[in-house]
Amino acid sequence: MGNEWVRHLGLALGVGGILVAGAVVVNPSEETEAEAVVFRDTVDQRRAVRDATLGDAKTKNAVSRSGEADGEADDPTTPEQARQRRAYVSTQRSTRAPQVESQVATAGDVVTKVRTARTRYEAAGGCYTLASKNGDPIADDFHFQATDLGIYLLYRADRTFLSATATGVTNAPSPSPAGEWVVRRAGKRLFTLTSGNRALTLTEGNLSTGPTGTPFRLVERSGCTPYPEAETNVTGSPFRGKTAFQEVTGYADAHTHLMAYEFLGGAHCGRPWHRYGVAYALQDCADHMTGVNPLESVLSGRPSHDPTGWPTFKDWPAPDSLTHEGTYWKWLERAWLGGQRLFVNLLVENNQLCRLYPFKRDLKDVTCDDMDTMEREAKATYALQDYIDAQYGGPGQGFFRIVKNPFEARRVINDGKLAVILGIETSIPFGCTMKLDVPACSPEQIDAQLAKVHGWGVRQMELVNKFDNALSGVAGDEGAVGVAVNSANFLETGSYWNMLHCAPADGESADKTQLTSVPIDAQQQDALFGAIATIAGLNALPALPLYGPPQHCNQRGLTTLGKHLINRLAQRKMMFDPDHMSWKARNAALDQVEALGYSGILSSHSWSTPDAYPRIYALGGFVAPYAGDSAGFVEKWRRHLTWADSRYYFGMGFGADINGLGAQGDPRGAGAPDPVTYPFTGLGGVTVDRNHAGERTWDINTDGVAHYGLYPDWIRDVQHVAGAGDGPKIAADLARGAEAYLQTWERAQGIKPDSCRNPSLQRSPRAFTRAVRAGMRTTDVLRAVGQPYRRLGATYTYCTTQGRAKVRFGTAGKVRKVVRIR
Repeated sequence: MGNEWVRHLGLALGVGGILVAGAVVVNPSEETEAEAVVFRDTVDQRRAVRDATLGDAKTKNAVSRSGEADGEADDPTTPEQARQRRAYVSTQRSTRAPQVESQVATAGDVVTKVRTARTRYEAAGGCYTLASKNGDPIADDFHFQATDLGIYLLYRADRTFLSATATGVTNAPSPSPAGEWVVRRAGKRLFTLTSGNRALTLTEGNLSTGPTGTPFRLVERSGCTPYPEAETNVTGSPFRGKTAFQEVTGYADAHTHLMAYEFLGGAHCGRPWHRYGVAYALQDCADHMTGVNPLESVLSGRPSHDPTGWPTFKDWPAPDSLTHEGTYWKWLERAWLGGQRLFVNLLVENNQLCRLYPFKRDLKDVTCDDMDTMEREAKATYALQDYIDAQYGGPGQGFFRIVKNPFEARRVINDGKLAVILGIETSIPFGCTMKLDVPACSPEQIDAQLAKVHGWGVRQMELVNKFDNALSGVAGDEGAVGVAVNSANFLETGSYWNMLHCAPADGESADKTQLTSVPIDAQQQDALFGAIATIAGLNALPALPLYGPPQHCNQRGLTTLGKHLINRLAQRKMMFDPDHMSWKARNAALDQVEALGYSGILSSHSWSTPDAYPRIYALGGFVAPYAGDSAGFVEKWRRHLTWADSRYYFGMGFGADINGLGAQGDPRGAGAPDPVTYPFTGLGGVTVDRNHAGERTWDINTDGVAHYGLYPDWIRDVQHVAGAGDGPKIAADLARGAEAYLQTWERAQGIKPDSCRNPSLQRSPRAFTRAVRAGMRTTDVLRAVGQPYRRLGATYTYCTTQGRAKVRFGTAGKVRKVVRIR
């Protein structure tokens, strides 16, 4: 989760609070010109303050969002080292790419229809009539809209829903539990349909309900009214690997918050799915219905917005409309169809800001406890997997697959699906807060909680987010948001950040500069403090400390408990992300990881400092810079090439941070040079056209990354920005991102790196053939002789002391023979 969400909330509590108190709430369509001028002036002032003091544009596109990386400091990488590393990456791009093939089903045909449904899942998305045992139609035609596995709305041509009543059935104008029918097998290709305790029956030629149901055949028809849904506008067959165990191809997003609709108890409007579909999932929050919401106004810079989501989408989703849903499942499907194959869903909460947020939903289970919220989000991720399976025709059939180890992820990706990894980014993991330096957790509590989240499927984790905790110091936030978050840090821990002047050797690897290093207007300070104090029920807060001149480094580093957790993450073979840690803490963590010889480390969204990236690469780790604007990402990519390590496979991911109140990529504009032209050919040969939903069409050139489904378009734009020379290169590096993540994750499992890039690991031909025997599975081979240099189809290639060796596998993934090549 990026800096933006806290910055925006801090301003909303301060400046936004003033809007609530002093502005007249009006319908946007009824604003007078005078009111509009006042609003515009207020917005211009907010933008000026934001741009001058918070550096949003710099932060979004900086190589490091954690420290003072401005690109002008001396990089410790020498020009010769940089040249060699870029040359190494260039040689890797020229290696033979893994072969892929089209899937049998096309992107627009999610379920292969049959004349008569054979299973209770096959009817999903189809047009069927209820027929007798001999196949004669005995009822109207219905569109079977899945709400869960084996459960359907029966949608009629007149857009009503067949619903159960106490005495029979009715045609209801909207979906409801009474209109959800559970389909169960009642014989060969025969099914009963039940809603609650009422079963659908045929009585004297008419549909009714009773205690026992009539067995029906579901016979395919044509001409049903389609159920409303967003489009993907990607045509062609999504690609899959030739074998389940070969090198994968695809884009990797290492940092996104898919279930943030649970975050802060109601700051997020809309959700990634709803059992009744898009019209119910993409609705605005109740407190937005006037078109004015303080948080949304400060985020977007607009005084008001059209609250209508589906079907008009006039004002949201948009890159700057950060309180609204950006990862609706059809948009996620579009990204997958466009080439994405790895997706990290970070479970997230911030208990203090949740408590302070004034517009929480009226839900009994909103406790604001980090662990409670994250457990709900984990359960919701599995529920979404079931929902997508339901749309695709049954358990395991959907494109969205939660994975728990790199071997499973490789199989999923080579099956042409999206490997989904659960992670954690929260300020108080495992209840490990502190009060005046006294930890509120113990090693035993950490072990128990880590075992719990591991049981959820969590495999990636940060130690800290916005507040100091009992594990680590935090990098902090800058500008006015630093004041707000530092105050919340005081409420949580009883102390402010211990930021002291520091002089990093590279001139840029430090923590966030604090605004109070120069005088801050007392009235502004009082407004920010007063808003927080009032909402928190406090009369006053102690004076904020006056920090010294820039640069600043938090003196709180990695604690004994933090070291304990890192050791436990390594023991459980989980991926450790040092983003958001203080410079002091992150360097201590890297020292520890280096001493462990552990490769399971990544930076997921540019919240590490530039001095850390070469160390992460040197460990065999993975880096996914924050996506941001396409031009900014190209510059980050160019600099990261100079840090690549020639001992490991290189590929690059990105961290979208969408739904984390992190700013998305802005459009370059219709008049920008070399715009994206539609349709274009996406990864694997699919055709990508402008995205359409309801009454709205999005174009990356004029709309930017308005929602997650536009990331294939963003990647295309990144190529255009990079130019004719670098465009194919950055495209290749991004397409290698999923494989690079998997190889880092494999090394976290104890698999040694490949012997071609690491000659010290080479074995004699005799020793190699002794270690690899016929009948061994691919995972056995990896554990015996490490990662191969290449994994093409059914062949793994290794280096020995006297040449290369190729391990050939059968279709079942078992060794057939070893071939030595001199």
